[in-house]
Amino acid sequence: MLRIAIIIGSTRPGRNGEAVAKWVHEIAAKRGDAEYELVDIAEYNLPLLDEPVPPSMGQYSKDHTKRWAEKIASFDGYVFVTPEYNHATSGALKNALDFIYAEWNNKAAGFVGYGSAGGSRAIENLRLIMGELQIADVRAQVGLSLFTDFENFSVFKPDERHVSSVNGMLDQVVAWSGALKPLRNA
Repeated sequence: MLRIAIIIGSTRPGRNGEAVAKWVHEIAAKRGDAEYELVDIAEYNLPLLDEPVPPSMGQYSKDHTKRWAEKIASFDGYVFVTPEYNHATSGALKNALDFIYAEWNNKAAGFVGYGSAGGSRAIENLRLIMGELQIADVRAQVGLSLFTDFENFSVFKPDERHVSSVNGMLDQVVAWSGALKPLRNA
């Protein structure tokens, strides 16, 4: 069975991303078409790029990098839950993406963004990064507004209409993750 990570892309105290990711995971767990696992980048305590060799070389020397690489390699696809900070994804998520390389290759990704503009600019920022990591990003995405899907900008209360958007995005991530499996096995 395919394994899909739902990655919490923020480490900020009081972050909204954890509630959003848990909601996505609850929807995904009802599907039965893949194994879905929450992955919290905050649990990996990745410093700012402290490996002496570029990740594309695959010569990881730090225990935290090896642990992160092992976790990411275990998945066939990803759902990135990203906040929008200053028209981009979070620095913590960008750092986590940059830490490793081959473990991301030939997999699929979908996005759930949140922010004042539904996280759309953060998602567009991530789409640029995906190409370099050889991750196939799917078209369907989920945008959550701080104005309509959060009470007082902090308590997550998503509109029910987003459930179908999550399922549509997951349909594509699962299909593409399966389609890319021969490349991963080569």
